[in-house]
Amino acid sequence: MEKIETLVILGATGDLTSRLLLPGLGRLLTEQPERRISLIGTDLAPEDAEQWSRTVQRAFETVEAKGPAVDHLLAHTEYLETDASSPQDLKQLLNAVTGTPALYFALPPAVTTEAIEVLQNVGMPENTMLVLEKPFGVDERSAVELNRRLTALVPEDQIFRVDHFLGQSTVLNILGLRFTNRLFEPLWNREHIAKVEIVYDEILGLENRAGYYDHAGALVDMIQSHLLQVMALVTMEAPISVHADDLRAAKTAALQAVRPFAGEPDRASRRARYTAGTIGGRELPSYADEDGVDPARETETLAEVTLESATWRWSGVPFILRSGKALGESRREIAITFREVPHVPDGLTGESIPNVLRIFLGPDGLAVGMNVTGPGDPFAIERATLSTDLGAGRLNPYGEVLNGVLNRDPTLSIRGDAAEQAWKIIDEIRSQWGAGHVPLAEYPAGSRGPADWGRGD
Repeated sequence: MEKIETLVILGATGDLTSRLLLPGLGRLLTEQPERRISLIGTDLAPEDAEQWSRTVQRAFETVEAKGPAVDHLLAHTEYLETDASSPQDLKQLLNAVTGTPALYFALPPAVTTEAIEVLQNVGMPENTMLVLEKPFGVDERSAVELNRRLTALVPEDQIFRVDHFLGQSTVLNILGLRFTNRLFEPLWNREHIAKVEIVYDEILGLENRAGYYDHAGALVDMIQSHLLQVMALVTMEAPISVHADDLRAAKTAALQAVRPFAGEPDRASRRARYTAGTIGGRELPSYADEDGVDPARETETLAEVTLESATWRWSGVPFILRSGKALGESRREIAITFREVPHVPDGLTGESIPNVLRIFLGPDGLAVGMNVTGPGDPFAIERATLSTDLGAGRLNPYGEVLNGVLNRDPTLSIRGDAAEQAWKIIDEIRSQWGAGHVPLAEYPAGSRGPADWGRGD
């Protein structure tokens, strides 16, 4: 199948495009100077060719993009004022495409769905790839319907469901860590691991994102999409290869085994939202008082769910997935706590603490906490940490995503049935929230969260 020759960004004047997509594209073209693609930006907002060219150039400058591939794109980019819900506009847009295109829907989910409906009656160039940002639907039922419409347009292998989180080099390092080290893989099971925490806590508050976030909340924004995918990488069985079909099949099978811990969704989740507080000397208002927020929605800014993988390898091991905003410190890691040793010989003093393997998601790194004796008293147990920096990847996350899109390689794309399964897990938890079985707690901005929650580290 031919590589992509034209990248079309629908929603080109939005924050996603200028802040993430275009810098990612600039990094990719710098790393791959032989690549030749055209770029078409489209949106409702009127913008002339010169304005659009400046937007692209400014975004490229933020990553110091340069080289022949960058020069070629800058000479082959244009902007078309387009209503993504208009058959006439979409037909005109597709007529302007040269070669095989990828349509990147950098649009709100509702607008993306509307555009996909319109495309049912608009002929597309052969082998067109459709690229969608999460969330893929708003629940399991809508995800099933969205997938039905997508596969009516193009085959599944031409649908790229973006999870830029999987483009982080450290997340992908889970594969190498697990499957190339005899030190870890034999211990990667319920006999040796007591619990796993996958945490993405941020010091940032709402940051003017109420239009999206107040409808999503922490559970959907981070756990439903990103953290469940990370859990799949941690729990899956070894794939035959890391090629797209094998890797995605292994991840999907892993997701199909996930359920609320002990099958009790009401007891396996907690939610909270921040009140007024101070972070780094900056005063934050209560979430409920932020511009654009509807307090009646009771949107959570901190969510924690305890899940398990109902498999022979993992049965009974709690997987704690947590993400929140406006917290006192950033914590972005996968923390794997091993079981305690069965016996400490008499005569050794001090506390024997279980080993913890930490995979840091920013800045990227790896650390193993272990017990040693000495260097003072040779019979006194002390804690030592072995650590290393993993370093940033060759490309940033959106550079990795776009590399997959332009090469028609779906390795970092989420399969349709995996997207549906992720919603199934979350819907079971949200139903308990909607029924009032899980109260909405509060925590001051700048704190660790609700005082009675504690923290597992």
